[in-house]
Amino acid sequence: MDIMKEADFRKAIKSDPDKAYLFFGDEDYMKNFAVNTAIEAISPDPSLAFFNEIRLDSFTYSPDALLDALMPLPMMADRKIIVISGLDLGAMKQSEIDALCAVLDQLEEYDYNTVIISVAADRLDPGILPKRPSALLKKLGEHLTLVNFEKNTPHRLAVWVGKHFEHNGVYAAPEVCAYVVDRCGRDMFALASETDKMSYYVLSAGRNEVTKGDVEKVAVPAAEYDAFAFTNAIGAGRKNEALNILSDFKLRKTDPIIIMSEITKTACDMLAISSLRAEGLTSGEISSVLKMHEYKVSLILRSCPKVEECKSMVRRCREADLELKTSRDGYAVLEKLICVI
Repeated sequence: MDIMKEADFRKAIKSDPDKAYLFFGDEDYMKNFAVNTAIEAISPDPSLAFFNEIRLDSFTYSPDALLDALMPLPMMADRKIIVISGLDLGAMKQSEIDALCAVLDQLEEYDYNTVIISVAADRLDPGILPKRPSALLKKLGEHLTLVNFEKNTPHRLAVWVGKHFEHNGVYAAPEVCAYVVDRCGRDMFALASETDKMSYYVLSAGRNEVTKGDVEKVAVPAAEYDAFAFTNAIGAGRKNEALNILSDFKLRKTDPIIIMSEITKTACDMLAISSLRAEGLTSGEISSVLKMHEYKVSLILRSCPKVEECKSMVRRCREADLELKTSRDGYAVLEKLICVI
């Protein structure tokens, strides 16, 4: 099974794009960057984006919605691009995966499309690559070109930080760039934000070189929050903790749509667990029915409200998702949602 590296994807998309790609792996920042690279290559005219750039997420995606998106011809261009984000492929039923693959098979007929399905780091188990990929990844690889976004090494991140500083008009010695990675962590959203902040600080002081002292004075040490910590805080009703983690995501410039999908999935999990608890099922039985780790079920059960309250949470998520699509400040929408659920 062939798996493409993200650097090879960025070269191929400019000259010979495939019909469909699956972005998976640990580095979500580079997935976003690669999506933007694909959009610039396939739909470079912003005035035609309405026709040639279509986005679907966990709320708007369905096999029928994807097929509807495939059918229209591109406007004043050779191709159009369809980006699907926020799906939890690992939690989808086999019938749902089959339905997705059936639509992708129709790309032979609608060959003027390029489809990109971008999956967050914890939403697909790839198995042990390259020798023992998971059955799901093998299945998807029959219908999409697989692109693995691996976590960058500290050395590669330090080189990237140096280039980011250079782009901002300042210089940082290799040892300073390495120190930035040591201090700020390996999350590229956080590194980009901290690098920009240090650049502006140095330039405002009339200098053009970043020193180790600047890093210590300006850069925020890494806060190793992750998606599990975020959803765990929401599931347990710890709103202040969830808001703090949201602030960290905002610092990293994590896409609000991705964060929204995390909150929505947690609300749906809570509704399913609450409903099964109301039917008298035990923690172990709920875990078996939902194919969810029993530890996660037990965490949610500790603070999970009754069924009607969970239904209200899901409705509020739906309302927030609609508001998110028209709001200029997606983070404000998410803050309000966390406060009311």
